[in-house]
Amino acid sequence: MSVAGNLMELREEAIRAHYGAAAALLQGFDHTPRLARARAPALAVAERSPGIPERPRFRATTPGLVTRPVARPEGVRILERVMAADDDPIPGPLEAAALQALRRALAIALAMGATYAEATPLAELKRANLEARLAPSRAGEFGEWLAAEALVVLHVFANATAFLVDPHLTEAAAEVGALEEVLTDNAALALHGALWELDQTLATEAAAPGRLLPVVAAFAEQLMERAARRAETAPRTGPFVAASWRVEADGLTLQGFTPARKARGTALAMTFKRPEEVIGNHIAKYQAMRLAKMLMAYDFTRRLNPFAEIGGFIFTFMGDGAPGTGKTTLIQMMAGLIHGYCETAGYPFRYANFAIDQIDSYQGKSGQNARAFVDGILDPAVIGFGTIDDIDQVAGKRGDRQSSAGQQEVTAVFMQAFAGAGTVVRGNCTFGMFSNYPENVDDALRQRAGARFLVDGPVTGADYIDILALLLGRNHAIPVGDHDLYAAQEIRRAVAESFTRHARPQEEALLRVWEGVAATTGPLDTLARLGRYLKAIHEADPRFTGRAVKNITDAVKVRAMDFELPDEWMEKPDLFLFRPYDDKRAMIRELMKPITVGMVIEEINRYADSEFRYADHSDERAIASMVREMERMEAARRRHGGGKG
Repeated sequence: MSVAGNLMELREEAIRAHYGAAAALLQGFDHTPRLARARAPALAVAERSPGIPERPRFRATTPGLVTRPVARPEGVRILERVMAADDDPIPGPLEAAALQALRRALAIALAMGATYAEATPLAELKRANLEARLAPSRAGEFGEWLAAEALVVLHVFANATAFLVDPHLTEAAAEVGALEEVLTDNAALALHGALWELDQTLATEAAAPGRLLPVVAAFAEQLMERAARRAETAPRTGPFVAASWRVEADGLTLQGFTPARKARGTALAMTFKRPEEVIGNHIAKYQAMRLAKMLMAYDFTRRLNPFAEIGGFIFTFMGDGAPGTGKTTLIQMMAGLIHGYCETAGYPFRYANFAIDQIDSYQGKSGQNARAFVDGILDPAVIGFGTIDDIDQVAGKRGDRQSSAGQQEVTAVFMQAFAGAGTVVRGNCTFGMFSNYPENVDDALRQRAGARFLVDGPVTGADYIDILALLLGRNHAIPVGDHDLYAAQEIRRAVAESFTRHARPQEEALLRVWEGVAATTGPLDTLARLGRYLKAIHEADPRFTGRAVKNITDAVKVRAMDFELPDEWMEKPDLFLFRPYDDKRAMIRELMKPITVGMVIEEINRYADSEFRYADHSDERAIASMVREMERMEAARRRHGGGKG
């Protein structure tokens, strides 16, 4: 996983220098399609007798639109196509919004293309080519740089268009077909092909009222996807992917071939729970509360969280437990905490849950739904919290014939998103996977959960008294009796006791491994002895791999951050949240604790306990299923034999 770097500014004067070229592209140009077939006729040009001057055309007075009369060439005329989407000869606000967004996006794309060329050998190769001094041996390299520039310009044009149109969209949505005229010979031809496709799309899809902006947005999404897919295998795109640019006037950040989105939060329709309403689940509750505050340390200017840089940030976690132990309550508590902190700080907060109803029977649609869910939460312009409830039903286990194609698609998307080659952890969001049956989750996907929350609900007698009192409410006069109400829920004491329990393994199979290693090596007080313990766990369960060790070390780093950011910092943002990034990092470092042997042992046991628990449950379920089947077969044989007699 990589961490986001610094932003460079794409200067406003460089963008505005391309306004004329952008307006000319919208006014008209000739283009003969090379890869696609025309789906709509070109706009008609009225004929006139020689010598008779053309009647003056209507000039739009909307700010930002080109108003001087120009000669329109045959071919692609986006400006007229947009105006033709409505019978009204006066351009309305939607038409103006579309045209201004397209012109601005084209100018940003052209400026980005020029910046890319100057930052790479492409600018010099272009000059050498114009001056007829380009060596034949460099022709192939020149072609690769031109193709990379074309992909950069295409993606930035589509990215900026989608970003600029987004504030004007309503709930109405549109779907457009696959784009074919995606050309990468050079940037100019690439834009000609893209605008020809847009012209065709507008002609066939935007005729109905209210369709213009949704169609433009859908076109931009399709073009972004095509350009990003091409860029995965295209050479010379590294300089663009490795850097980030900011267009300050629009609040747009260009991060390689990643879509940018408006910082728009979601309106939450859920019942929030206060921490004191979560009975039991001490470690899970404590870590969820700390993670909610960790997210708030995210720096929107640097687009990075100090916890993600220093270590100890939980990007993905899994909460597992029996039905009715409080997983939903934990989600409601954590979402409520983050929502409240974001309201105080004025940050946009986005919550989404991916559920079984997003598995679609159409091939590829389930994967698209999963990708859209992930991208929405990853959006660096918001604080995000994504949950996947009942992940054992949502994501299929590879090799399981009972898993649908849609479930397999979802598994592939989540695996790539949570710990893939291109995963970037900025520290602005976290994903929680919840399940009653974690043993049914694909092993590789489950191991991508960096932290484990055992959601075991009320455990002690005190827990059950507390939950009874909480759920009964106040409409009764029943005395509490000999019990200090909610004293057992005092978070720090309960968490300390919960962690201490893991000084020795809890699962029987792991305990045998522990005792065997301790008998051979003695106390686990050195890295060498701890390493031998890890190796012994791997020998007992081959699924315990290097990724498991990484998750354990990440959890240890979380323990080094075993402090709560003061509530005052959340209530008064100027004390911490609004401080510069370097100040926040220094304040966090002052609160860090040293890593101890005890922390490492507890986290090894906590993680390994969960893996052995999953394996035991999986084996027990399989054995029970086989026993039931054998009993049925035996009963059937007896009944069949009795019938013959």
